[in-house]
Amino acid sequence: MGEILKDWSAPALIAAIESNQFAFWANLRNLPQVEFRDDDEMLWLITGIPLAGFNVVGRAQFATHEIDPGIDETLAHFQSRRVPMLWAVGPSTQPTNLGEHLQAHGLAHTEDSPAMAVNLLTLNEERFELPTLTIVCVSDLEMLKRWTQVWCIGFESPDFVQGVIFDMEASLGLGEHLPRRFYLGFLKGEPVATSLLFLGAGVAGIYGVATIPDARRQGIGAAMTLAPLREARAMGYRIGALFSSPMGLGVYRRLGFQEYFKFGHYEWAGENE
Repeated sequence: MGEILKDWSAPALIAAIESNQFAFWANLRNLPQVEFRDDDEMLWLITGIPLAGFNVVGRAQFATHEIDPGIDETLAHFQSRRVPMLWAVGPSTQPTNLGEHLQAHGLAHTEDSPAMAVNLLTLNEERFELPTLTIVCVSDLEMLKRWTQVWCIGFESPDFVQGVIFDMEASLGLGEHLPRRFYLGFLKGEPVATSLLFLGAGVAGIYGVATIPDARRQGIGAAMTLAPLREARAMGYRIGALFSSPMGLGVYRRLGFQEYFKFGHYEWAGENE
């Protein structure tokens, strides 16, 4: 899980936030169905799951004469698997206007996701206590199955995704010795929310924060974010990081998160032209 980051300079935070995301993707590299590349030019991951966020490209660094052939060569891998894909454009991307080239190759610019960080020693915690919410760390496969069910409902994913995600996460394993940990929130005894902690690049990355529709607007998302951050803080981590959705941006700001850059999302729909 690497050395804990204690450098609060903006360049160090920017690099760590982005690197945590890349490490999160790279953590899937040992799954049998996954194709993976990680070298000086780029990182890409193909799981074969027909959702863009599970087939990704990041940290692309092309010289000027390599941009168009590099994009074509990369897209060919995803086209051969006939899966949609997400190409992330961030601070490490070269050239800085790669997004324009991606659009010229048929990718759609779907969003710019704010990349945020917070000092875990100064979290704004008091406003987000929910006595009726119980949060537990997932410790067995039965609980993981419930986690994936709630995650899929919260993100309004297609029905088939639940089994695929469960199989994937079960293959990676559960345990405190691993960098990814799952949290399940129960409201009055019923599972309603999820989050995921990923320890990488020296920071505590937060992923998979989801609440089922009937339980939203009660502060549950904030509580599900705080629980893993508190655990990371107890382990000695000092910085929390995440990429926010538009829905979560205000919540994270109230927790103390600050924005450091935006991750441009460019998607290819998966139709082999």
